[in-house]
Amino acid sequence: MAAVNSEELEMFRDMVVRFLNQEVVPVYDDWEREHIMPKAFWRTMGDAGLLLVDMPEQYGTAGAEVDVCMMIQEEMAKLGFLSLASGYGIHSNIVAPYINNIATEQQKEQWLPKMASGEIVAAIAMTEPGAGSDLAGMRTNAVKDGDEYILNGSKTFITNGVHADLVIVCAKTDPSAGSKGISLFLVDTSLPGFSRGKKIEKMGQHCSDTAELFFSDMRIPANALLGEEGKGFVYLMEELPRERLGCATQAVYLAECALGLAAGYVTERKAFGQAVSQFQNTRFKLASCKTEIELSKALLEKYIGLFKEGKMTTEHASIIKLSSTEMCLKVIDECLQLHGGYGYTDEYPISRLYRDARVQTIYAGTSEIMREVIARSVVGR
Repeated sequence: MAAVNSEELEMFRDMVVRFLNQEVVPVYDDWEREHIMPKAFWRTMGDAGLLLVDMPEQYGTAGAEVDVCMMIQEEMAKLGFLSLASGYGIHSNIVAPYINNIATEQQKEQWLPKMASGEIVAAIAMTEPGAGSDLAGMRTNAVKDGDEYILNGSKTFITNGVHADLVIVCAKTDPSAGSKGISLFLVDTSLPGFSRGKKIEKMGQHCSDTAELFFSDMRIPANALLGEEGKGFVYLMEELPRERLGCATQAVYLAECALGLAAGYVTERKAFGQAVSQFQNTRFKLASCKTEIELSKALLEKYIGLFKEGKMTTEHASIIKLSSTEMCLKVIDECLQLHGGYGYTDEYPISRLYRDARVQTIYAGTSEIMREVIARSVVGR
């Protein structure tokens, strides 16, 4: 991939900011009210060159570095568009790297160009109704039958699930082998045996489509296997650092968005004859929020550097995911409090940020799981 220097990165950034202001700002509130982002918008992002920016150029992408993909999520979060950033992150920051790092050349040529153009939307399906964080306890299974696999089971809380044309599905191919019996499959949702439940309505991130997926005696070709059979859990662990970097990027800059909203509000709002921003309590609260955000930014920058060098570990990923998402919830809570009663109304965007942010300590590994992973690096199992 071609290296991106700071000047080129800022040129990319300017383009992304213009795109978001022109294409998203005027319609985002409508999407939120309708509880869905139009599928056609994936084509719009593809036409603008925003999708799969750091995948190899031969698949119709910019061939940039991971910094650019993170920057796009950063700018979406800065504007408070976490629903958009979440769906984008699944498609470009998670599914695409899985395919690029693990898939055969034939699989890459089949899927990556269409993902880059926005012709197809991608999702990844791990979580099940009865399993949650316990991937080894999943029940979805794939049984080899000649030159096909028969896929049965269900997945839930799948981001991009309503629109998805391609889903990376985690399934048991050897139920007796625990985590060593998990395999990954590139599932074409147009095949018979696939169905979706109705869109899951959530507390926040309303226009990020989330669905339950069902596989009923679904026959998928044997060449839909992603990587080697039985290595699914290993692949998941290898790809988690990038996924959690994306989560951290969104969290840090959503917090920064909230701080900007609070600063603007308290500067305009008057109480007891002066701007609320002049009260010491307000100033100290804002100062503490700013400090927490800057600390998280520094750690995020460090870990992105380690990731680019191939040195980022699962422990690092857990630390940045835990610290940034917990920070985000704390900062947004403080910023909503500074809005007073108005912060609890839909009239002010801080209330949406509060709702949208809450799930960040749950998805991509709960804070409790993050703490367990970190603890193991300190005192062992």
